[in-house]
Amino acid sequence: MFERKVQSGVLNNIDIAILAGGLGTRIKGVLGDTPKVLAPINGRPFIDHLLAFLAGYGARRIVMCLGHLAKKVEDHLAENSDVQCFVEPEPRGTGGALLSCRSALESDPVLILNGDTWLDTDLDLFVKDHNKSGCEVSIICIQEKDVSRYGKLKIRNNRIIDFEEKDIQCHDQGYVNGGVYLLSQNALDDLLNLNVHSLEMDYFCQIESGSIHAFVPKEYRFVDIGTPESLSAAKSILPK
Repeated sequence: MFERKVQSGVLNNIDIAILAGGLGTRIKGVLGDTPKVLAPINGRPFIDHLLAFLAGYGARRIVMCLGHLAKKVEDHLAENSDVQCFVEPEPRGTGGALLSCRSALESDPVLILNGDTWLDTDLDLFVKDHNKSGCEVSIICIQEKDVSRYGKLKIRNNRIIDFEEKDIQCHDQGYVNGGVYLLSQNALDDLLNLNVHSLEMDYFCQIESGSIHAFVPKEYRFVDIGTPESLSAAKSILPK
């Protein structure tokens, strides 16, 4: 049984960006006009679970990159002084969302999370591993029994050597992107200069093979709430 209570200060001085501007088209039939990050799970909006998890690691400066239905998220977070919201005027992908809040990301490195995934693992180890790696970018990589919903990663010696595009016909087991990243200030500057649309497809895939550090946790709990099925499954994974 995976069970771990955390009280750590590893995120005290690390700025955090949560990418939460997606349209949520796959679960609109379930949520209606409720943004994905406000999806109710075990009596609490998803974002509250995520913020509580980050608070356990001492998170102090969190930036929400918003787009679709942003006002509802802003209203929900209005009393949380640790969270600053940035709203994109139009959807520009995960890369564009990050660029919209670039001015607020001052630490080195910066922690970036996809706002529709829950990855409960040891962030202390992730930060320490990133710092030891000497890489500008680190990605938490997890094993999935069926990679058909995700792009598959090839890893060698704790480095990502290839990104394979999503193939809905491929039901193999393999490593996938866990949606949690550490980027240096140099990497963020590269993003700004390249003006990328997708962090995953337009930036990570263009970095020289073997230059991205792969952190593979021994223990984790993961769910992507992007589909009705996975949203329902989240109830058994997130805290009650």
